[in-house]
Amino acid sequence: MLANYLPVLLFLIVASGLGVVLLVAGKLLSPHRPNEQKLSPYECGFEAFEDNRMKFDVRYYLVAILFIIFDLEIAFLFPWAVALDDIGIFGFLAMMIFLLVLVAGFIYEWMKGALEWE
Repeated sequence: MLANYLPVLLFLIVASGLGVVLLVAGKLLSPHRPNEQKLSPYECGFEAFEDNRMKFDVRYYLVAILFIIFDLEIAFLFPWAVALDDIGIFGFLAMMIFLLVLVAGFIYEWMKGALEWE
């Protein structure tokens, strides 16, 4: 029984060892030239500020969320395209309804100005 798991264990050991070796080699061999710009914090598409109660623009987050939503919806097209022969006309119509909802949401966001970056 344990002989069946030996290849998996060997794979995990080699993969972990290779990961550690590559991280250590990168740390030892890479040039280390810190400057003010490299060490300054950068986060979320806007300049860092001292007061954490300061208002900031949420358009960056809105565009990021929209990208994730549409990207995930488009990811559903790949398995559908592979299985199109097997699922027949019902699968085709279901995907057309899905795409219609996707396009309607995109047009709604476009008309509301959520994609404008002024």
